[in-house]
Amino acid sequence: MNAEANTEATRESFPRTLAGRVVSNKMQKTVTVLVERKVKHPIYGKYMVRSKKYHAHIEEPCNEGDTVEIRESRPISKTKSWIVTRVLTHAKV
Repeated sequence: MNAEANTEATRESFPRTLAGRVVSNKMQKTVTVLVERKVKHPIYGKYMVRSKKYHAHIEEPCNEGDTVEIRESRPISKTKSWIVTRVLTHAKV
């Protein structure tokens, strides 16, 4: 049981962080972030791009096209359980 408690403490102290592009900022204090990753096909060996959208909480406004870093948090609403930690790059307007 001590090992399970240790892994839980490690998981809580290091939440997952992802980097992605803001594709929508039309909601109040919420942005939609598209995270893309490359996965190798099991048979053909070709790399494919897989993507997923996350709703993330943000206090200050940011624009579509910005690259942001998000981290996992407690559930804030039904679909929102990520928080924008910082803006990595701003979009060219």
